[in-house]
Amino acid sequence: MKALILGGAGFIGLHLARRLLADGHEVVIVDDFSRGRDDPDLARLAAPVVSADLTDPAAYAALPDDADHVYLLAAVVGVRNVERDPERVVRVNTLAVLNTLAWIKPHQKLFFASTSETYAGGVTRGVVPVPTAEDVPLLVEDVTAPRFAYGISKMLGEAAVVHTARAKGFPAVVGRFHNVYGSRMGADHVIPELSLRALRREDPFRVYGSDQFRAFCHVDDAVEAVVRLMAADDAAGRIVHIGNDSVETNIGELTELVLKLAGHAPELERVAAPPGSVARRCPDLGLLRELTGFEPSVPLEEGVRRTFEWYREHAS
Repeated sequence: MKALILGGAGFIGLHLARRLLADGHEVVIVDDFSRGRDDPDLARLAAPVVSADLTDPAAYAALPDDADHVYLLAAVVGVRNVERDPERVVRVNTLAVLNTLAWIKPHQKLFFASTSETYAGGVTRGVVPVPTAEDVPLLVEDVTAPRFAYGISKMLGEAAVVHTARAKGFPAVVGRFHNVYGSRMGADHVIPELSLRALRREDPFRVYGSDQFRAFCHVDDAVEAVVRLMAADDAAGRIVHIGNDSVETNIGELTELVLKLAGHAPELERVAAPPGSVARRCPDLGLLRELTGFEPSVPLEEGVRRTFEWYREHAS
C-alpha cells in the first residue's frame, strides 16, 4: 500500500508515518514545515518528504496521485495559536480540506483528522452526555468564544469530507481525536507543558483547572485506531471517536503524576481553567470497537512516563 500523509511532519503524522513504514507500506510525507525544518526524527524516516502549502491549490501538482490512502492531518492546532491568530487557524484548516477534496482521486481512501472540540459546546451546555458518542448534535454555544475558531474549522471540515466523499464516490473516514498525547507534540498542550515546567522546577507550581476531567489517549493507541479504521470497509462514510475511555483523570491528579516523575515537590497554586475549556471530556468508543475491535493498550501512567522522559531528554 502507498500512503500519502498530509501534515506528516507534525505530531500524530510522524508517529503514523513510523507505524506505516514499520508495517511495510510506502509512505510519502507532505508538510509546510510551520513547526520548523530541523527535525532529526523526520530525517531518520525512510520516506520522501514534499514541502507544500496546502492552502495553495497549485501545490497539489507536486503530490503523487497514486497513493491508496490519503491521511489529512495538516492543521493549525493549539490553544495559543487559536487565541493569537484565529484567521490563520480558519484559513489553513479550511483551505487544506477544500483543496484536498478538489484534488483527491476516486480510487483513494481519505482519513480526515477532526477533534472532540466539535461537540464541546454541547457538553458545556449540558445537552451532550459524557462519555460522548458520535451521534450527538453539534452545538454552537457561543460563536465569539475565544477557542471557537478551531472548533468551527473542524466542523466545516467534517461536513465537507462526508458530503464530498458521498457525492464524488470515494471512501472517507472522519476520526475525532480526544486528548491525544505523546512525544514530539510541542509545548502548548497540557502534558508537555506540565513536564517542562516540572523540569524547570517551577515553584509555586500553577495548576490550571485542577478539577477538570480528561480521558487521555497515548499517540501509539491513536495511531493503532487510525490504521484499523482505514482497513475497515464499514468505516467509510462514518465519523468515529478515537481516544481512551478506560480511565478518566482530573488535571490535579495528572499534575501529581508528572511531579512525581520529575522528583519535584513544589507548593501548588490552583487557578481557574482557560476560558472555553470543558469541565469533562471522555469519548464513547462503542462505534470504534464495533468497526475495528480496538482496545487502548497504553496505561496513562506508562504513557505519561514515556512522554515525560522524551521531554526531559529534549528539554535542552
